[in-house]
Amino acid sequence: MSRGGKPKEHSDPERRCIVTGEVQPKAGLVRFVLGPDGMIYPDVAEKLPGRGIWITSDRAAIETAMKKGLFARAAKAPAKTPENLVEMVEQALASRVVDLISLERKAGKAVVGFEKVKGWLAEGRAKVLLQACDGSDRGKGKLWTPEGGRWFGCLTSQELGLAFGRDRAIHGALAAGGLTRRVIEDASRLAGLRKQDGGKSAMKDTKTA
Repeated sequence: MSRGGKPKEHSDPERRCIVTGEVQPKAGLVRFVLGPDGMIYPDVAEKLPGRGIWITSDRAAIETAMKKGLFARAAKAPAKTPENLVEMVEQALASRVVDLISLERKAGKAVVGFEKVKGWLAEGRAKVLLQACDGSDRGKGKLWTPEGGRWFGCLTSQELGLAFGRDRAIHGALAAGGLTRRVIEDASRLAGLRKQDGGKSAMKDTKTA
């Protein structure tokens, strides 16, 4: 049983955060690994070799681990952390969320634009509502979180637009199935990091790329 008295989902593996000491589903944590060069690297895709070091997806938690030398303690070896480690995690997560949404769009499981999103919500087709953090609150307030679904406002209009092949976008929606669960997991991590910085974009300006 979980602390809330609800049965645990045995299909969701858990990990211990090296900062808080709490064991929780790894969907809420970010994995780091110690590289051969003694440097700590974020592994948001969870594919890099080596023993994983897990931290709650929270800016303050990662900064605490850096300041207190918790990475070296967890790795049981000398470990260096880049000064911009938090920004590296944020950019990697933002890029991953954008890429996943783009794949859903190409598979016909995502729509963009106020009217299309509203239609999916009314029809019960939407599982996730996506809204740009820098969009108008008045416009965003006219849509609603899908019943039994999720809402995310952690992407900028540029990032959401990039996911849908546009310069900018304010409203998007995802259907159930496909890669939607992975979008939810990574968007949840990104939201945890961006709650303290006003949702600023960590991605490079695509116009100059």
